[in-house]
Amino acid sequence: MEMFVDKVRITVCGGRGGDGAVAFHREKYVASGGPDGGDGGHGGSVILRVNDNMSTLLDFRYKRKYAAQAGVNGMGRKMAGKRGEPLIIQVPRGTVVRDAETGQIIVDMSTGEDYIIAKGGRGGWGNAHYATPTRQVPRFAKAGLKGEERDIVLELKLLADVGLVGFPNVGKSTLLSVTSNARPKIANYHFTTLFPNLGVIYVEEGVSFVMADIPGIIEGAAEGLGLGHDFLRHIDRCRLLVHVIDVSGSEGRDPVEDFDAICAELGNYSVDLGDRPMIVAANKCDLLPPDSDNLQRLREHVEKAGCELYEISAGTTQGTRNLMRVVAQKLQTLPPVTIYEPEYVEVIEAPADPSAFEIEHYGSTWLITGRFLERLVENINFDDYESRNYFDLQLRKCGLFTRLEEMGIQDGDTVDIYDLEFEYQR
Repeated sequence: MEMFVDKVRITVCGGRGGDGAVAFHREKYVASGGPDGGDGGHGGSVILRVNDNMSTLLDFRYKRKYAAQAGVNGMGRKMAGKRGEPLIIQVPRGTVVRDAETGQIIVDMSTGEDYIIAKGGRGGWGNAHYATPTRQVPRFAKAGLKGEERDIVLELKLLADVGLVGFPNVGKSTLLSVTSNARPKIANYHFTTLFPNLGVIYVEEGVSFVMADIPGIIEGAAEGLGLGHDFLRHIDRCRLLVHVIDVSGSEGRDPVEDFDAICAELGNYSVDLGDRPMIVAANKCDLLPPDSDNLQRLREHVEKAGCELYEISAGTTQGTRNLMRVVAQKLQTLPPVTIYEPEYVEVIEAPADPSAFEIEHYGSTWLITGRFLERLVENINFDDYESRNYFDLQLRKCGLFTRLEEMGIQDGDTVDIYDLEFEYQR
């Protein structure tokens, strides 16, 4: 039997950037060729892509870490390294991606657009980048940066317009099989359906919808009893619920109590689900004993609750065509399938201590790196006098100049901070 997997945790890693090269031009008849080390290639990114042929997350059951290709190191003759190949991860439509730590939604893979879940690292600059009129022989290059790494949870919420709900063995799978192209397993025992089945219902030319047979819900499902808790999430997307009830009493159950119990479970799982539009399908009408008042009592109770009731017999297909027509008409008046908005906000925090920077010393050149300083350089407009003064103040406050003087910097030495170069003057 195919295993249905609808929730997995995986780790995704962007590729590391390639290192920049330290190289010098050597060619006959060319004096002082100068530095010509190329840049490293950027690392590949990890990209999520919808695949409509996938229906479960089973592929992720046995592989939990996904890493994109690293960038190739730079080479001489200013040859940049090749960019790392992106890694495409295919997921079923309707997969919700959450941050594993916070549980917040990062993206809902329902629209069909690709999503970059882990960016590759930037490639390092080769020494050709650092050549200036006063520094003609730079003997240093930058290493590539690490790619993003994050733990995520993939959660499959089926994209069905209509969800069939009800207790086990009331005829949900039979109804799906006689109205659609789906062929679910059907047997006369509880929990025959162990994972959701999807079927496309063609009502008439140009009118169709997707219906999901959700495994039988029992009392206490919202608290995790039975199979219901695992699969209640699949009803989240459904615009309309068809509540299938066995009115024949063939299992000694009372249909009115069944209706109230399932409605209570839906409401316990989420208030929104409890308010979802619902049509009641009174099934197994052909097996109703002549002296039974089940159907009449159920009709009165359901209509009092504001729902419409339709009599069907899934086993003989009596009334099923009419029910599907009613469902299609109802869907035309309802809003489209829910697309979950991202909740996850990626906050890049500066280090708690702004003095968290590194200094590399190459002759008269001082290379400064650090997350705080990188963000500071990105946010300064160096054409503006006030902004430049603010930048100078921040460098003093974080202790950069004090550290440089302790390490022996001289007047006229070059300070290099992320694409910005200036001459040091005390």
